[in-house]
Amino acid sequence: MLGVVGVGAIGAAIVTGLSEGSDPPEILLSPRSARVVSKLAAAYPNVRIADSNQAVVDRSDVVLLCVRPADARAVMSALQFRNQSLISVMAGIPLSLLRELASPAKDIARAIPLPSVAVRRGITPLFPATEFARRLFERLGPVVEARDETTFDHFSAATATIAAHFLYLNQISNWLAAHGVAQSEAQHYVSAMFAEIAVSLHGHNSDFETLMREHATPGGINELFCRVVGEEGVWTAVDTGLDRVRQTLADRQRDL
Repeated sequence: MLGVVGVGAIGAAIVTGLSEGSDPPEILLSPRSARVVSKLAAAYPNVRIADSNQAVVDRSDVVLLCVRPADARAVMSALQFRNQSLISVMAGIPLSLLRELASPAKDIARAIPLPSVAVRRGITPLFPATEFARRLFERLGPVVEARDETTFDHFSAATATIAAHFLYLNQISNWLAAHGVAQSEAQHYVSAMFAEIAVSLHGHNSDFETLMREHATPGGINELFCRVVGEEGVWTAVDTGLDRVRQTLADRQRDL
């Protein structure tokens, strides 16, 4: 039995991906987020709702912890764990604290699933890549085994760029609209352009610099745009932003 404590967007995506795959596991959900868990239980016969978080822990061989990081200490301190397997998808909560709060459980893994696990196309960093965590997330897409917890936290920092990606697409769309293209047409065009590029990356170990050169014909407009944004400091800002995110995650860990 897989138990899920905290069924927000990521928890629901994991449950969906597992339930719509072949041979879905029995899944027991915590009762909070009533609308979300009720919808999942109604959609999938392998999914049930427990009376409490403690009931999830008591009846599950593997517990998936998906509560908000800010609530991790309060939620976990109220639970009685046993020597069972745990997977935490709570960003910034280190193994040392998880072991403290979930004692006597020692078989603990951290994971960074993305929303695309819902359609089994996610790529999920793990640390440590325990057997049960690897088996679960390999059902939802490729797995990346981080060599240590610091590397794992770097993967976590990289996920902070997702919103900025959409902001970048929005900026392009708004530029088109400012120059006379209807807003809906601008959004559709930009979405389609980048969606096709994203699809072409599936299943490949992409060398982004090589791809850039393939799209940036010498003297062409792609090369011009890359040069201008570089001169404006955009690429340096990306590094600065990621460094600041990583430092923020480290500071939060010290404050836990």
